This record gives sequence, structure tokens and C-alpha cells, in this order.
Amino acid sequence: MPSKRILKLQASFDRNKSYPIAEAVAIIKKTASKKFDETIEVHAKLGIDPKKGEQQVRSNIVLPHSFGATKKVAAFVTEDKRKTAKEAGADIVYAESDIAELIKSGKIEFDVAVAIPEIMKNLAPMAKILGPKGLMPSPKNETVTQNLTKIIGELKKGKIAFKNDDTSNLHQAIAKVRMPEAEILANFEEFYSALKKAKPETSKGTFIKSLTVCSTMGPSIKVEIK
Repeated sequence: MPSKRILKLQASFDRNKSYPIAEAVAIIKKTASKKFDETIEVHAKLGIDPKKGEQQVRSNIVLPHSFGATKKVAAFVTEDKRKTAKEAGADIVYAESDIAELIKSGKIEFDVAVAIPEIMKNLAPMAKILGPKGLMPSPKNETVTQNLTKIIGELKKGKIAFKNDDTSNLHQAIAKVRMPEAEILANFEEFYSALKKAKPETSKGTFIKSLTVCSTMGPSIKVEIK
């Protein structure tokens, strides 16, 4: 049952109407809390079968306008690539000689990890530590690469990875309420475009069945699907 606060906010717009994204963002700004800068989230119901591996939706995107804290990036490289990784912008650089000590300490002091292909065999023992935290470098999310400068640069700018859950829904933060409306809309359009491109070839019929946006503490608002 929604709280009295949410019910009051819901009464300020038509819950059954699907709004153009610009109008939806205006409603979010009007109904958001003034106590802190809420995050704006997009929630999509997808026409996929989440039990089928080939229908999983996952992709990466660099939003045009960054929000939130800058991620602390760790790079796993061979000894001869230490300088390259540091110059590429890595906050922490680990070479082969550092991995055993990292496993021993178990201290993970970074938000995302990248690695060059040559070091992956050395990282296998760390799978139990990094895997559960979603930090294991992987070609699927482009964090195993020879182009450290490009990937680390994108991560520093706020590159995000999105994927569906096991109920065919997808949830993604795209902005902060106090950002200019134009920046919020630009981030939404970039994400929405990437989502449409991520449609699995084997997914038939309507891909995006419903789309809503909301702020962290605010009501959900239906968005027109185009």
C-alpha cells in the first residue's frame, strides 16, 4: 500500500496516462524531495524470455552527462604495462607480482576492474573474490581489453552496464533530479536508443512492453514508447 505522501504525489498527475519523456521529467522535478538530490531511474518491462540465454539483454553505454561519484578503477596488467595503465587513468595498478598479496589480503578498494587479455590466466584464483562483487573483468562488458586508455576513460566518465533481471524487467539509473532538464533528457535518449539496439534477434513481438521513470523516493510515471 503506497504511503500517504506517495498517494498525494500520485494525485498531481494522471497515473493511467503515458507521458512524453519531457513531461515525465517535469513531473519528477515537481514531485521530488527537496531534502536530497534523488536519482532518476528508468524501469522497462521487456518482451523476452529470461530463461533463454540468447534472449538476455545486456549492453554498455557512456551517457553524455555524468552523474554520481567518479569510479575508482583498478587495472590488472603485465609488469611491462604498469606505466601504460597508470597513464591511461587507472587509480590502482596490479601486475602479476601483486595478485597473490591481493588474494591474501582480500581487500578490494576499487569500484571496477579492467584487465588486458594476457593477465586473465593469473586472475583465475581471484574469481571467488571478484565474481560475487560483480568486479571480475569480462570481454562481455568490455573490461578485458588492450585499449586501456579508451575503456578507463569511458569508465571515468560514467560508463554503465545494463542487463535484464530474471523477471524480464530492466532497471537503470540515468541522472540526478537537480541536473538541468536538457541533460536528463539527453541521458534518457542515449539510454533508450541503446536499449532498443540491444533487442535480441530471437525476441519476437513487442520488445519494450512498458516504460516508466521515477525518482528515488517518488511515484512512477508512465512514458510514451516510440
